[in-house]
Amino acid sequence: MNKRTLIYILGWVLLIEGLAMQACTLVGLWYKENTYSYFLFIGIAMIVAGAVIVFNKPKRFEMQRKDGFAATALSWILLSFCGALPLWLSGSIPSFIDAVFESVSGFTTTGATILQDIEALDNCMLFWRSLSHFLGGMGVIVFLLALIPKLGGNAGINLMKAESTGPEVDKTMPKLRNYAVLLYSIYIGLTIIETVLLMCGGMYFFDAVTTAMSTAGTGGFSAYNKSMGYFDSYYLQGVVAVFMMLFGVNFYVYILILARKLKSILHFEELWYYIGIVIVSTVIIAVNIMKIYHNAFDSFHQSFFYVSSILSSTGFAIDNTDKWPEFSKTLICVLTCIGACAGSTGGGFKVSRIIILLKEMRKEFRLIIHPRTVQTVKVNGKKISHEVARNVSVYLIIYILFVLISTALISLNGFDFTTNLTSVLATFNNTGPGFSIVGSAGNYSGFNIFSKIIFCFDMIAGRLELYPLLLIFIPAAWKKN
Repeated sequence: MNKRTLIYILGWVLLIEGLAMQACTLVGLWYKENTYSYFLFIGIAMIVAGAVIVFNKPKRFEMQRKDGFAATALSWILLSFCGALPLWLSGSIPSFIDAVFESVSGFTTTGATILQDIEALDNCMLFWRSLSHFLGGMGVIVFLLALIPKLGGNAGINLMKAESTGPEVDKTMPKLRNYAVLLYSIYIGLTIIETVLLMCGGMYFFDAVTTAMSTAGTGGFSAYNKSMGYFDSYYLQGVVAVFMMLFGVNFYVYILILARKLKSILHFEELWYYIGIVIVSTVIIAVNIMKIYHNAFDSFHQSFFYVSSILSSTGFAIDNTDKWPEFSKTLICVLTCIGACAGSTGGGFKVSRIIILLKEMRKEFRLIIHPRTVQTVKVNGKKISHEVARNVSVYLIIYILFVLISTALISLNGFDFTTNLTSVLATFNNTGPGFSIVGSAGNYSGFNIFSKIIFCFDMIAGRLELYPLLLIFIPAAWKKN
């Protein structure tokens, strides 16, 4: 393990987070809130500590894959613990574990909360919750790759692999730093567009910015207890629903659009599977909940909003879904597991992995029928290697084991099975709300300390797709290269 480079990266993480806190300082000063001082002084301390570490640059930036995984996992843990300090020390969240839970939920873009009265928080605290979504959405490591020139080459690729979601990262990707800059440019651009559209619908600037940041990171933290249900407007809810879906799309699609490679988009299977899942699920759920909302428009509005929210793993809500029929709630659980596209800001198992598994299944059946034929699996017109297919299968096994073990541990609380299972699915897939106690009208405050620690582990593991977090607990990974 290249510990010197690892520490250098953590120094940059401290520096960036400390600078980000100063945005909350400005918000607190604007609204004349005393709690701004916690962001000011904690942020300054982080900036100083980060600057000292960054100033002492390593002579060589050599990173193997395990180094990239460890650096990424430790970066997210550091982000979460430091991000909890203003919430805890200010007394906004008196319990340190609760503050850590809220911070982890923010940076991993999960959106699960322990707060029973969100509106009691100062505006600078509410802004920090949404800003943590925004920082965690595209990924802090991607931001570092855009910022630090030396983190290119193999070192950058290994870092990108650790934080990027989906089966693989293109190894032939040219000019990694330029790619990271382009990703963040698209990310910020879409966020600004959503902010403007929300303000055009009558939303105040603060609410528009925090809502857009939470949507961009597909997190779901809201400044109001009723989430998007606070805004009794089809237009505002519709804008958020559309942008939740857009942020769940693989960002490479937007790069293709900017490059005017429209023919390539037509062959981008994951995009069409994703859109297909949204359309089919919306129609099925809308028909199923028609008896609750009594008219087609409201049923489709509710259905599309929640399908977009859950599939993109955002977690915004406009109504209490616990009153929905069991069939619709079951379908929502399935969408929670499927998740968004690879290369998006969304969580879940990822549509691309579902496509690969389905094609591998079809391949196996064909081999049974025609054992002597040569069968290949192609996605987006490109042949999938055996290694990628194997990795997807192994990931599925670990994914299922992780959910089963976590559910068993959470059941020690004594809550009902629906609460136990959906809370694990919602945190591990970075969705936020589940059903029953943790439904769209509930929260995670009733769980004990042990369960909240399990949830924190699940949220980080889900955001980093297991391997980076699990790797740091393997002693052999820390031996010298």
